[in-house]
Amino acid sequence: GLLRSDSIPEVGEDAAATVGMAETLSEEEQDELRKELAKVEEEIQTLSQVLAAKEKHLAEIKRKLGINSLQELKQNITKSWQDVTSTTAYKKTSETLSQAGQKASAAFSSVGSVITKKFEDVRNSPTFKSFEEKVENLKSKVGGSKPAGGDFGEVLNSAANASATETIAEQTQEETH
Repeated sequence: GLLRSDSIPEVGEDAAATVGMAETLSEEEQDELRKELAKVEEEIQTLSQVLAAKEKHLAEIKRKLGINSLQELKQNITKSWQDVTSTTAYKKTSETLSQAGQKASAAFSSVGSVITKKFEDVRNSPTFKSFEEKVENLKSKVGGSKPAGGDFGEVLNSAANASATETIAEQTQEETH
């Protein structure tokens, strides 16, 4: 009787299919199913009440222990992060990124070396030498008594020193007034 191979109608199936199934069951089978339906509904209601009581008890225990939602969230995040970092995929990704970082660092280092070499090449180029000579000639004309013969770096240093000396002199004058 109760274990038929007929399918149970789903919610939303049309009424004709449901009526057709009810007609194929005997009156006795329908009574048995109604009793079982009532019993299952009662068990579900009881379980819902038990679950609600357990949840209330759990909340009370957490309150007494001083555990709040924020702390639980932090614990869950920490646990999840630990789970993620322990996975093989994370470890492989982390290792790959580390290697990529090392390669990028080496590449930047070699780029720096190339730039330094290019600056040296520019400094030793005939155009730069010609510019440097022109600056020295201008320096000797403006400076007068100093002999020409310093390189471009010395010209820049002397200009910076002159500017710094002027700034210190101005500050000293302001302090005395």
